[in-house]
Amino acid sequence: MIRHLLFDADGVLQDLPGGWYAAIEPYVGARTREFLHETWKAELPMLAGDGDYLPVLAAGLRKYGVTTPAAELYDAVWKRIVVIEESIEVVHALRRSGYGVHLGTNQEHRRGAHMRTALGYDDLFDVSCYSHELGVAKPDPQFFTQAADRISAPIDEILFIDDRSRNVEGARAAGMPAEQWDFTQGYDVLRALLAGHGVS
Repeated sequence: MIRHLLFDADGVLQDLPGGWYAAIEPYVGARTREFLHETWKAELPMLAGDGDYLPVLAAGLRKYGVTTPAAELYDAVWKRIVVIEESIEVVHALRRSGYGVHLGTNQEHRRGAHMRTALGYDDLFDVSCYSHELGVAKPDPQFFTQAADRISAPIDEILFIDDRSRNVEGARAAGMPAEQWDFTQGYDVLRALLAGHGVS
């Protein structure tokens, strides 16, 4: 029986309006896609709590000839998060129904701190599982076993919702029920997925 919900953030609870490519293009230009894929790869250790992303971003900007300070670009893009109100309403409704509702997200520490405070996620969720704090990132099954330990619940009583198939597969490999969903699919789809696990 599902007693807890674990929600991913980006694509499920929150959005970057226009997407990453559109947000970065004014700064990087025609090489935006190349730059982003390179900086995302460089960010991977920071998602597991190893190091500070801002100097890595600064080095990438220098490599691509971008003169905008890294901190300025980071604030303009990485922190330009819009909370999806319909998703937040689902969180509140689940809590009113007696479920534990938790956050499970891959973030380096700067963006994670912004989400905790500026977006109010510390107050919204019962337990928050940020990859940089756990020391391991999705889709590694250890992320999900550690999340279950933090939630203090059997892993098979936690339903995970994420927009990426590889993360869903990682959760299932750890023994956690999981479904793939993003906000563009609509909330009737989400409610049907929850109902399939006995969650109302």
